[in-house]
Amino acid sequence: MLDLKSVNFDRILKRYDIQMESKESPEELAARMVPKDPTLRKVAEDVVFMRYKTVNDNVIAALKEYSPEDVIERGLIKGMDVVGELYGRGIYYLPHVMVAADAMDKGVKLCESKMKGVRETRGKVVMHVAEGDPHDIGKNIAAVLLKSNGYTVVDMGRDVAIADVVTTVEHEKPHIVTGTALMTTTMSAFPKIADKLQAKGVNIPFICAGGAVNRAYVESYPLGVFAAKAIQGPVLANKIVDGYDWRKLRENWDKLTAVKE
Repeated sequence: MLDLKSVNFDRILKRYDIQMESKESPEELAARMVPKDPTLRKVAEDVVFMRYKTVNDNVIAALKEYSPEDVIERGLIKGMDVVGELYGRGIYYLPHVMVAADAMDKGVKLCESKMKGVRETRGKVVMHVAEGDPHDIGKNIAAVLLKSNGYTVVDMGRDVAIADVVTTVEHEKPHIVTGTALMTTTMSAFPKIADKLQAKGVNIPFICAGGAVNRAYVESYPLGVFAAKAIQGPVLANKIVDGYDWRKLRENWDKLTAVKE
């Protein structure tokens, strides 16, 4: 009988592929990416290291020196940028992203309470999981990252009918629509949505992602722009609000989505 007490589970459970690929630890990456200013650095690190209990105190301290907008943009969002990078490299997982997002959201709400007006959104995104597909973890992560980067997200959930997506896009008039499909039996909804949107004169980029799709498939129909990872969502969204259409996104896709090590 195998003596389990003699087994070194650290060797079994350790992700050597990630260990080899990741040249920086979370601490090293944070040190490079967060602000140098000590006050804003504490705010950013609260997000990176999921310090939900201390973020309020550090945000309050930062608000004595900086405007609410600066604390959000230069502190909280910078911290979430690190979280997104760690997730993209496979060092952080969904629980890390969600807890970090909660810490950031707590800080953002405190900053917003000190603002004279409403915080301006970067843009609006309609998100959904393809009709017949119940898998929404990837979409949920992408939604967190987009919200954390200042976007208004209209989350339609999972198993969303084609007609409902088109109707919602017409009503909400977003800058971007996204779709996720994990099952190959559901990905055929995407070209149908694209065709119906174009027929109604809607030509916004349609970012499609999920295990069932690849770049070649997404670029086989109009409007389609492929996203290989959730972390690419804010990168593509930022370019869209800067004026990139779906054709220009395709042309520059490799450059825009290149992983920075």
